[in-house]
Amino acid sequence: MSGSGPACPVPISRHSRVLMAHGGGGRLMRDLIESVFLPSFASPFLAARHDGAVLPIAPDVRVAFTTDSYVVKPLFFPGGDIGSLAVNGTVNDLAVCGARPLFLSAGFILEEGLLMEDVRRIAASMSRAAAEAGVQLVTGDTKVVERGKADGMFVNTAGVGLVAPGVSIAPSMVRAGDAVILSGDIGRHGVAILAARESLGFETRIESDCAPLAAPVAALLAAGIPVHCLRDLTRGGLGAALCEIAETSRQRIALDEEAIPVREDVAGACELLGLDPLYVANEGRFVAFVPEGDADRAVDALREHAVCSGAVRIGEVKNVCDKLVTMKTRFGASRVVDLPSGEQLPRIC
Repeated sequence: MSGSGPACPVPISRHSRVLMAHGGGGRLMRDLIESVFLPSFASPFLAARHDGAVLPIAPDVRVAFTTDSYVVKPLFFPGGDIGSLAVNGTVNDLAVCGARPLFLSAGFILEEGLLMEDVRRIAASMSRAAAEAGVQLVTGDTKVVERGKADGMFVNTAGVGLVAPGVSIAPSMVRAGDAVILSGDIGRHGVAILAARESLGFETRIESDCAPLAAPVAALLAAGIPVHCLRDLTRGGLGAALCEIAETSRQRIALDEEAIPVREDVAGACELLGLDPLYVANEGRFVAFVPEGDADRAVDALREHAVCSGAVRIGEVKNVCDKLVTMKTRFGASRVVDLPSGEQLPRIC
């Protein structure tokens, strides 16, 4: 179950009765999950804190199962729409569990007054995204709510994939000495959503990186690289993902800021808007933790795929069990990368 920006003014605690307007990958959402959902639904599968549950259903047969809901605003944005986002987001959650994605469900909550042409466009987009990712949409549901209750459309998807024998990918598998590999530049999705939502006229058109990641993950596994952990970098971006992995693995993750790729136009937009690219959401990026000796081979395998052509090594796991993420800055200083209090950009997925 799965920004530094202004914190949400309404805190979440064990005794709070009010949810914040911002969802996402920050400390507030972590507190909600740990104080409400984990105690209520306690199971070893949830305790793994992965992007999906890996379930043994027969001897030598394991499936990955995941679900997610998409409430992005606007429904259409540069580089994608809520339909392609829903398919790729669920496919990617399965992929980072080490699974080959197979089947998806889709539930639609439609607002009264939504144009049928928009529904057709989104359905066609989902069909294309599913074909590209090699999955089938096999079941679903549709509900209609009153005008003003759903911002046009909300989509829930669930996915099932098959995990190959011997594959064990999880935050708990991270080891001291692992290299941290980033699959490409960060921050584009969140900036693209904000630009579309607020009609910001940047000099260059910034498009979401929304894309399926199952093929490059499969390439890592096919190359025999012992992948310890994978995580896609959605809400809360790279910073939040690494903080969660450090917490679960109880290891220190050390980053090099100079090695983290951020496109010049994205960096400029973030500076203008007061955002930190480290915490801005992505929809086609992931981090991989692999043994030091396999790092170069992992980068080469990823770069064979267009979506990961910018793959680079950005850090390592230190032999220090303090659950911190630290980063050497461009100026040579060191800073702690912490979970943000809230989400920099609400409604980005």
